[in-house]
Order: sequence, then C-alpha cells, then structure tokens
Amino acid sequence: MILLIFLAALIGSILIGLPICFALLFSGVCMMFGLNGFNSMILSMNLFSGADSFSMMAVPFFVLAGEFMNRGGITKRIVNFANSLVGHVRGGLGYVSIIAILLFASMVGSAVASTAALGAILIPMMVKAGYNRDRSTGLIAAGNILSPIMPPSVPMIIFGVQAGVSVTKLFMGGIAPAVYMSLALCVIWFFVAKRDNLPTAPRQTKRQILHSIRDGLWALLLPLFILVGLRSGKFTATEAGVICVVYAMIVGMFVYRELKPRDVLDCLISAAKSSSVIMFLAAAAMVSSWVMTVANIPAIVTNILTPFIAHPTVLMLVICLLVLLVGTSMDVTPTIMILTPVLLPAIKQAGIDPAYFGVVFIMVTVMGLLTPPVGTVLNVACGAGKINMERIVKAVWPFLLAEAIILLLMVLFPALVSVPMNFFVGG
Repeated sequence: MILLIFLAALIGSILIGLPICFALLFSGVCMMFGLNGFNSMILSMNLFSGADSFSMMAVPFFVLAGEFMNRGGITKRIVNFANSLVGHVRGGLGYVSIIAILLFASMVGSAVASTAALGAILIPMMVKAGYNRDRSTGLIAAGNILSPIMPPSVPMIIFGVQAGVSVTKLFMGGIAPAVYMSLALCVIWFFVAKRDNLPTAPRQTKRQILHSIRDGLWALLLPLFILVGLRSGKFTATEAGVICVVYAMIVGMFVYRELKPRDVLDCLISAAKSSSVIMFLAAAAMVSSWVMTVANIPAIVTNILTPFIAHPTVLMLVICLLVLLVGTSMDVTPTIMILTPVLLPAIKQAGIDPAYFGVVFIMVTVMGLLTPPVGTVLNVACGAGKINMERIVKAVWPFLLAEAIILLLMVLFPALVSVPMNFFVGG
C-alpha cells in the first residue's frame, strides 16, 4: 500500500509539472501520512542529512571545475590536441569528438555540462567540414554519456553516498567501461564515415602536432593527476574536486590567460545554481528513502526478486531492464536516489559486488539520458546541433545500440568490470 502511495504521489506530482525534487519531497510526506507517522522534526532531520555528506561536497567542486575549464580555454585545447592526432583520417572529426569527450569526461563528470561545452565547439566544426548534421549531433549526444561513467563522476558520488560504497572504487571501476564504449562508438563511426564517404583533412605536420601537445599539456595533465592521486590514496574524491577547481582556475587565469577575474563570479553563480539542484534532490530523496526503509519496502522488493537471486546474471538483467524503463521518464539523480536503497538488499543477498553493481547501474541509468521523453542530453544536443528531437532520435540509435551491447557484455561477463576495477584500486 505504501509503495502505491509513493508511486501515485510521485507520478501525479510530475504530471502536474512539479519539479522532481519537490515531487520526491511530497511523496515522502504522503508516505508518512500513509503510515500515520508524520513528524516535521524527522522530516527536517532527513532533509538535512541527505545533503550533509563529505562525499557529496565533491559535486559542487567538480561542477565549478567544469565552468573554469570552459571559460579558461582547457576544453578548446583538448579538442585541438585530439584533432592533431586523428583529424586527417576519413571522418576524423568524429574520432576527434570521441577522444575529446573521453578526456573532458575525466575532468568534469556531468553529461549535460560535457554535451553543452563540447557540442558548441565540435558540431559546428563537423558541419563546416561537410559532415551530416544529424549524425554528427547523434555522435556527440551518445558520446557524452561517457561523462557520468568516466571518473570523476557525479552520479557515482551520489550512488556511493546512498549505498555506502567507496567512491574511489566506483571511480576506478568506471575507467574500463568508458574505454569499451569509446571503442564501440569508434567502430560505429568507422562504418558511418565509410558509408557517407566523409572528407579527410590534411595531415598535420610534426611541428603542428608538437605545438598542440605543448599548448594542451596543462589540460592533459589534469586527468592523469586525478587518477594517479585517487589510485595512490593521496586524496579522496572530494579533495580531488577541490584540486580540480584550483588547478583549472590557475591554468585558465595565469597559463592560458583566458579566464578573466570578472568571469570567476559568473562561474561561481552558474556552479551554485547547478549544484543546488543536485543537493536539494539528495535532501528530498533522503526523506523518501527513510520512509521506504521504515515501511520495509526494500524487503518487499527483495522478496519479489527472490526467484532471480539464485541466478545473479538473470537478476542483473531484470534490474537493468527495470532501471532502463524508469530512466526513460526520470533523470539520473532521482533514479539513483530512489532505486539504490530499494535494490541494494537484493544485490547483496545475491552475492553481487555492490561496487560492480554500482558501475553497471550508473551505466544503465545514464542511457536514459538518450531516450525520450526526458532525454536531457538529447535536448542539450538538439540545441547545440540546431535540430529537432525527431531527427536526433533517428541519428543516435546506432550509437545507443552499440553502447547497449557493451552493457550486455558487462552483465554477462562481470570480469570485464571487476578485473580492471581491482587492478586500478590496487586490490
């Protein structure tokens, strides 16, 4: 009964246009009344504890670092570096986009921010070079869901806090899947470039390549610095966010000299607005999570999934389908907040590594960013590519299919995730 109250309140709130954070809060309050246990003190305490987390502090820092990177010229130099390496092959700008996205993802961790930043640069470049606008936009959209998978990842921070799993281990677990997906996108783009007979650009000279490497060296050192620091245990994920902010600001202001003092305030305001949405979602979701726990909903869901618990692979497939269905109509953060405490008991009972589950769970969740009606990344990519939703949906499906195949392989063969994850963690 409580589960029905939650679903009715949540879906009803969304249908009347209530923001998802307030819909979650309203659902929690409705469940409290359903249990005859409404208490404003408990409500306020859970709201506070939802955002009161050291790991969650990493979110605003990584968001701010992304703002500094965009204003400070780091993004542009990443694109120039990738272009100098593979821009001369057929369809080279497509490979440039994939490499640039992978590098940018290792510094930002937000698919929407990455799509907005790189889409504004790469899509006009590809169209100007004679590439099909729709397919170029589809590639940029599909590629940018790597950002929440490649460390540092904002969704992984949120999952780690909710599930009590090491955020650093989740970060390390996301490296191999991000590489797998990048290679899958390259394969699909190879056939697209061949079919469309895309033009080639002149090969850059050794002098030009060295110049792009030297010019982009400070930008390229940041992801390496973050990964080495996390793996060695020199700093936590939250501390890595602080380092990113300081590094991006210093490089942007004093090395590249494109980040002006007057831009800093704009970056702070923009990051505060973006971060506040995520933090309030975390606070609101904690209310619903607490009531669900009191109402024993996780145990109910575990009982429903009991027939699959003896077969972990089948259980993972069932959960992936469920999460993918939810992801078509709900954004990443609320999906993680709602489903993590519900699904985790069944995962633990089945003997599945919560860190491995977290990586796969995040991958399935972010694929919802490429599926209407919500499709946040699709909407941002439409704006950057100046096309409508119908056109981008047709263009993105081959890339989305390739990513879905990679996801299926990781469910069928967990070692594809767990072995690299344990290697990077050092376990």
